[in-house]
Amino acid sequence: MDLAATTVPTVVDLRLEGAGLALAATRCHAAGQAHEAPAVVYAHGFGQTRGAWSATAATLAAHGHPGLAYDARGHGGSDRNAADEPYTGHQFTDDLIVLAGELPQPPVLGAASMGGLFGLLAEARWPGLFRAMVLVDITPRWEAAGVERVLGFMTAFPQGFASLDEAADAIAAYLPHRRGRKSSGTLRELLRQGEDGRWRWHWDPRLVDELARDAERHQDDIADATRAVRCPLLLVSGGRSDLVSADTIGHFLELAPHARHVQLADATHMLAGDDNDRFTATVLEYLAELDRSENSGTSTAHRAPAPVTGADP
Repeated sequence: MDLAATTVPTVVDLRLEGAGLALAATRCHAAGQAHEAPAVVYAHGFGQTRGAWSATAATLAAHGHPGLAYDARGHGGSDRNAADEPYTGHQFTDDLIVLAGELPQPPVLGAASMGGLFGLLAEARWPGLFRAMVLVDITPRWEAAGVERVLGFMTAFPQGFASLDEAADAIAAYLPHRRGRKSSGTLRELLRQGEDGRWRWHWDPRLVDELARDAERHQDDIADATRAVRCPLLLVSGGRSDLVSADTIGHFLELAPHARHVQLADATHMLAGDDNDRFTATVLEYLAELDRSENSGTSTAHRAPAPVTGADP
């Protein structure tokens, strides 16, 4: 699929209401789409920001799919919980329900990792909230070793970094397969400079212990939610992911037999960053298939799963 953009999308930053606090968001649309409702809502993974979706959102908008990406509570530019209010999965699910539920038409949800889990819970609580869902390297059960590796990196620098270069070195060591280093502009989205001059991650440190550490105890609830989801589902997994595996993917497809599965063989858990062109091409092909099935009166929700190796960019 040709990913060349015919127009340069317009990007507009917004403040939107979640479930009791404000969420930072970005709307991305092409010329002529300014008054169209977002066709895709993007939810990022744990420790990420809405910036993780920038490249994909721009390409999809240029191909006729305006989007809305947001920072989850406690992340990026969104509000943090008050000091006496612990973080819970229900809050994140409620935020997504409020945000998507305010739109005039059900959007497609593009959701990475943590965002996908809350997407499944949201759709199960409010059937029809989403037109379809694209889950990015996440399943209702996951490999504990992969989660521990992620959390190990996220908590490895409690005192932050003396400079952006030092942060870039740490990220490069964590993602040795990536070509190039993070730019200073990208790093400024991921880090915040404190009064002491040191740079620390953008997310609230409380999230690790209050939300992530004991997430496995919610796996049965997430599995039940997945079993209840009836909208079309696409799972895009990374062939080199250490967070999902053949076993967890098989379990997901048993829970949601109408789901489709695409694997990008050379990608890790951070697959949208590892191989953005191929990932975006996969999503574009899926959106085109949704359009065709709806126009013909058929439904992708009742097609047999089709494990493949990814769309050609």
